[in-house]
Amino acid sequence: MEREPMTMAFHISLVGRSDLSGEIYRQIRQAILEGRLRPGERLSPTRELAAALTVARSTVTIAYETLVADGLATSHVGAGTFVSHQLAARRPASKARRSTVRAIRVRGVWETISVPTVFVRAADFDFRTGLPDASLFPHRAWRRVVARALRSCEMAGGVYENPAGNWDLRTAIARHIGISRSISGSADDVVVTSGTQQALDIIARVLLEAGDVVAMEDPGYLPTKDLFNALGARVIGVPVDREGLVVQALPAEAKAVYVTPSHQYPLGVAMSLSRRRALLAWAERNNAVVVEDDYDSEFRFGGRPLEPVQTLDTTGRVVYVGTFSKTLLPTLRLGFMVVPPPLREAAHKAKHVTDWHTATMAQSALAWFIDEGAFARHIRKVSRTYGERHEVLTAAIKRNFGDHLDLVPSSTGLHVAAYARRASVDHIDAIASRAFDLGVAIQRMSTFRVDRKPQAGIILGYGAIETGRIAEGLRRLRRCFDERAPRRADAA
Repeated sequence: MEREPMTMAFHISLVGRSDLSGEIYRQIRQAILEGRLRPGERLSPTRELAAALTVARSTVTIAYETLVADGLATSHVGAGTFVSHQLAARRPASKARRSTVRAIRVRGVWETISVPTVFVRAADFDFRTGLPDASLFPHRAWRRVVARALRSCEMAGGVYENPAGNWDLRTAIARHIGISRSISGSADDVVVTSGTQQALDIIARVLLEAGDVVAMEDPGYLPTKDLFNALGARVIGVPVDREGLVVQALPAEAKAVYVTPSHQYPLGVAMSLSRRRALLAWAERNNAVVVEDDYDSEFRFGGRPLEPVQTLDTTGRVVYVGTFSKTLLPTLRLGFMVVPPPLREAAHKAKHVTDWHTATMAQSALAWFIDEGAFARHIRKVSRTYGERHEVLTAAIKRNFGDHLDLVPSSTGLHVAAYARRASVDHIDAIASRAFDLGVAIQRMSTFRVDRKPQAGIILGYGAIETGRIAEGLRRLRRCFDERAPRRADAA
């Protein structure tokens, strides 16, 4: 079935102009040549455009006839006037708009921040972190709850939502994390966000003044560092060892500390119970806030689960942040945070001035998805798959990379880390580059450096790669280590 051509309602300004037909012609001509009006698009009927511009219809007709005469448009009796299809082959490249005034300058901090490119190119063997398996997403169940959300009376009302989020979703989240993670808090304490990054942005707006110090794990999640820097805070990296964040190294002047205690990003270690308690004691002594990012702890494949820092908190100093990007899909842009009561009102206001509220339809759909038990069933199903991949990947690294890598023990989440035994940071860079040429995407530990000396090692995610493809991906990676990594004799 042939699609009906689109009619474009194009803005034309005739303020202070005398040659009205000529001005209409020139503005439409410019729009066509710059590509704003595309070949095949139908121009507004002469009667409608004349009424919109409060000019005589003949004024518009003259302009259209001139466009047709110049080959910029074609006219068909009874159908209308269309942008000529012949322009596609001969349209000149549009010229960048030039400013005659002094160049506008942005804040210097934006010169230090880069837009991530790690996910720009696809890979046949994708070991990048932060990616769930989209093929495991429960599309049928999700379509059902989305359709229900579209039919709901709340959607039909078309009104703005509470900045903190849909009440049903906040209630469902509070119940879910209360059962699955023992997080203490009610629906009143939950704020729905468009992912972890927005939650951190809201926290920073609520707590931090320009120049305030924020501490974070080093190596760590660099978008957090960029965000805090962009808002005028000063970020200080704190080392991580086998028990997690080294609390004794925290700067006393820090107003907040950002941690990933359940599955440290990117090393994968879990913060010990003694460290968690020490962190809370430090926060109490220094009147600071702990931001606990629990981004993928739903996936646990062994060992006894540790209590979240928020659960151990008795003084209301922990903001708990969660996301559905790993459990469902990052494209949904849904997350949440649980804020202590003293921060609640300010967090709602900060959410409001940021984007008012997260998309209502997605919130309603997710509320039903959780309440119906579909979310819990999905977690159980994908956990079995991810658990198998974790076992296959870690066993293969121990078996085939023992001379090159020291695997960091981890039984949670969707990635593992390994330190290089002899290879330098430059060697790992060369290995990662060569691996990508062979269709294998990995991440380098050095790229997660906050402000300490970069470490040589690799990070391997197993969320996005099929179980059956792990072995071949690692075989190709091993080839890259053999080609680029130093040999024992060289290291001596």
